[in-house]
Amino acid sequence: MIYGSGPSTRGESKGPSQGGLWPKLDKIAYGYRRRQFSPRQTQSPPRKRGKNGSWYVGNINALVLEDLKTGASAPESDSYVINGQPGDFLPCSQDSTHRWVVDFGKTYLVRVINAAMNADLFFAIAKHNITVVGVDGGYVKPIVNDFIVISPGQTMNLLLTANQPLGQYYAVARQYDTDQSFFNGFDDTNATAILMYSGNYTAPDVPLFPSNIPAYTDNNAAYKFIGRLRSLASKEYPVNVPLNITTRMLITISMNYLPCPNASCAGIDGNMIASSLSNMSFVNPTTDVLLAYYRNLSGIYTPDFPNWPESFFNFTADDLPLNTTIPTQGTRVKMLDYNEEVEITFQGTAVLKIPQNHPMHMHGYSFYVVGSGFGNFNNETDPKNFNLVDPPEVNSVEVPKDGWVTIRFKANNPGVWFWHCHFERHLDWGMNTVMIVKNGGTPETSIRPPPTYMPPCRPPPSLALPKDFDDSHEVRNEYESK
Repeated sequence: MIYGSGPSTRGESKGPSQGGLWPKLDKIAYGYRRRQFSPRQTQSPPRKRGKNGSWYVGNINALVLEDLKTGASAPESDSYVINGQPGDFLPCSQDSTHRWVVDFGKTYLVRVINAAMNADLFFAIAKHNITVVGVDGGYVKPIVNDFIVISPGQTMNLLLTANQPLGQYYAVARQYDTDQSFFNGFDDTNATAILMYSGNYTAPDVPLFPSNIPAYTDNNAAYKFIGRLRSLASKEYPVNVPLNITTRMLITISMNYLPCPNASCAGIDGNMIASSLSNMSFVNPTTDVLLAYYRNLSGIYTPDFPNWPESFFNFTADDLPLNTTIPTQGTRVKMLDYNEEVEITFQGTAVLKIPQNHPMHMHGYSFYVVGSGFGNFNNETDPKNFNLVDPPEVNSVEVPKDGWVTIRFKANNPGVWFWHCHFERHLDWGMNTVMIVKNGGTPETSIRPPPTYMPPCRPPPSLALPKDFDDSHEVRNEYESK
């Protein structure tokens, strides 16, 4: 399904338009959604858009389907890319590394999106500071730093001033990894682009590499950067943090496994790898939840996603009992009344001894990140330190390894909305659910009916792929060489 968006798009995605949020595809249980937000028309510096993504050798669709079938871990990418190119450190890209020419003294607006759906990324440019001015389409208090960390699907607006000696400088993206599980490695390649100054100078043999980019597992650097994000909270761009909370939720986030007969799967101890929210692993329905809700169809989902975990334990302990490892399965959704003020705490766990970050993403809403910390959330002491003055307003939030994050939002956009971990492998394994916001009682506060021109949720014949379709680069290269 393809949905447009804009002001008052009841039942469609909406969010702040301050910084501009460009089109993005989110794979969800009931199709694909395109989301576009238009920036305000203001005087802007020169713009540059950067897409950090990942590259796989082979047919990635076939690899993923095979791993899901056998219960194995997801395939690792073979490299990361910047604007489609791995860069100078991989032989397939040395002649086509992305180059960006800048003029000394100018300030550039750089828009960055992390399109690598299984990895957080560090990004830095040698010898240059960057100023973060927007995240997920909303303005933030300017943050001057020599690197950023960006989660899958997240967008950032940066200002870069070309103020260094004329020369060439590497821009580098590398994985920020918190998953040190025994069955999951990580892609340790460094994707590069080249920032090139215009003018007359002798080009170096090798561009300068950013010595300031953090190491792959530098948690302190990542958390320190994330913790600096703040909304402008100005007269022109005020915050409106919900204060009269009507629904509070604590959602645990866990890696799990599902038993396989005779230990016949390729996952942990012959079992199938799974994941869950509040120990419930989401099962994709055969009919989309949006249609089932709108048409009042029964048997597709149950409206009983709980506000609290079914059992409490020391979520971040090193040695958790086996009864925490196997989740229930189902299509359970959370129902919210229109205009409810909601607070959700996402609690990370160390189930299976696999604590890690989880970038949680919500469709249809931006929300305020009012607090975060390490260990188990304490509902008596931790709320005393909530930031209700200038919390960042985003649509994705990083739940720290062995820690928690609390968000708040007002349920004023009726519709059927997907919550999920933005690591694609975790989503495929069940770390997701659906939030249904009921109608508000007037046509203006109710879901719009499907448009008459809306096609069915299946590819038209012209887009149907043959069973033997192969999208690997080897096949494309063979075809193009003919």
